[in-house]
Amino acid sequence: MPPMAFKGLVTKVGFMDKTATVTVTRLVAHKITRKRIERTKKYLTHDPENKLQKDDIVIIRNCPPVSARKRFKLETIISSPETERAKMRARRAVEQAKTTASTNVSPTSALRALLSEQS
Repeated sequence: MPPMAFKGLVTKVGFMDKTATVTVTRLVAHKITRKRIERTKKYLTHDPENKLQKDDIVIIRNCPPVSARKRFKLETIISSPETERAKMRARRAVEQAKTTASTNVSPTSALRALLSEQS
């Protein structure tokens, strides 16, 4: 089999150990009308470290068979929405801690003041 690399979206993960389902989409021209049609195919991908999450965009490459249906392995993770969200939350928490420290108001007193305003 010639070397193949596909870019796809992780659609299913966590049901099988060290395995993720990656959906690869490609565009094909219709035989008669020559309009572009979207075709998708799902591949079982070997993920030895179980680091893939749903909705990650990845590059997979063919390899010798790992199991009966697994013929692809994970090459790189291009983007991961979950890890990007976690990084953004951490960044916001650090910025918020800096602003509360710069105003010389402790977080507990600020929380008490906020709760007293609401009631």
